[in-house]
This record gives sequence, C-alpha cells and structure tokens, in this order.
Amino acid sequence: MQVNLRNAAEKQNNLVLGVYDGRQITGLFVFLVLPEERYLEMIAGLSRSPAAYRGILDFLRACYPGFQADFVFNPRNQLLKELLEERKAAFDPVQRRMELADFKQEQDTAGIVPLSQRYLAEYCAMHSKDVYWTGEKVFHSPERFRAFLALEDGQIVGYVDVTHKYDTNEVYDLRVKEAFRRRGWGRKLMAKALAENRPNGMLLFVETDHDPAVRLYQSLGFEFVPEGDNQTAFWKIPC
Repeated sequence: MQVNLRNAAEKQNNLVLGVYDGRQITGLFVFLVLPEERYLEMIAGLSRSPAAYRGILDFLRACYPGFQADFVFNPRNQLLKELLEERKAAFDPVQRRMELADFKQEQDTAGIVPLSQRYLAEYCAMHSKDVYWTGEKVFHSPERFRAFLALEDGQIVGYVDVTHKYDTNEVYDLRVKEAFRRRGWGRKLMAKALAENRPNGMLLFVETDHDPAVRLYQSLGFEFVPEGDNQTAFWKIPC
C-alpha cells in the first residue's frame, strides 16, 4: 500500500483522487485507468468514511460510464463491500496470501519450456478468459511477465504466468488441463517459475477452500501471511 501510494502520481495511467470534507481529507484513492480498454482498477484506497467511498463510486459512475472497474480489497472492509453490493458488483471468493519462505532445491522441471511464438495460439486458446491479463496481453508484456508451458507429447497441458520485474514477484495464473492433473505438472510449472525467479521473492493468492493447491504450495516452501487475505469485486459501471 505504501509503495503504491508513494509512486502513484509518477506512473502513466494512474489517477490519484482525494476526497475532502471542507479542508480535511477523508479519503485517498489510486486507480489505474486504461481508456482505450474501458478498464480501471483500484490500486489503493484509504478511508474510513462512508461518504468518501460513496463519493468515489459516484465520481467513477459520472466520469467512466461503461467501464469495467475491478476492486481488490481486504475482505474485512465491509464498508466498501456493502457499497459495491448495492451497485450489483460480482465478487470472487476470498483468497489467502502465501509467500515463499523456503526455496526447495533440485525440483524436477522436465517438460517445462518458456512461452514462445511457436506455442502462442495453443496457449491463448487454453488460457483463462475471465481475467484482465489474458494470454495475449501476457505474451505482449515481456517487460512484466514470464510464462512457462508444460508439454506432453508436444501438446500444451498447462501453463503458469508470473511477473519478473519486482523484488517480490507474483504468480498470476496457474492452470493444468483436467485430463492431465495429478501427474505432477503443476509442481513442475511452479518449480520452474521459482528457479527462474531466484533470488527474488514470490507470492501468490489461493482460495481458502482449495486444499490441493494449498498443499502443493506448502510443499514448495510457501507459507500463509497473517492478515494477508483479499477479495476482488467486479463492477460494470452503468452507462
């Protein structure tokens, strides 16, 4: 949060908004705004004022009709959650934050290759569609992302998307085709991502009831971060 606020005004496409009651600031918000994609995302939000949150949501509705607005927030923020529920936003399940605490050496990564033009069409066809960072966007953002593919008999059976430009990078998407699960591909993909990420840190978010994924990440050296839960809401701003 501190980093996002400190650097917000210097970054392209960032919108920094203050909400005031007279001369007193009651809320500070940072949004990523991509007009050409009609998309915006709350990067940081600080307020305990219901009026400040309502003011921000009213401002977005007035200035960005028809945009897709995503909010990633602490699920304990009932104030924001209730206001988004009033506006018919959709919500993902609560996710728990995990961070790499102990790198496990000499993990098997046989069959894992970097994403390349050769496999782009097949990778994009398999990629999650209901996300902002689609396969096409990941491929065309090499300054931010790496992607690794799992190959069995020349066929893509899984992939992982991870950032690589930060001191602590993030696993954005990990997926293995259902017919090829429980064969170790998820472990191999993660092992490759972790090996290429060294010596930087790694974090990820996992749904609280996804026991197989939690066990995989724990076996690779990840631990839960106290008070690190988050939730994502999706609001299609009315025209």
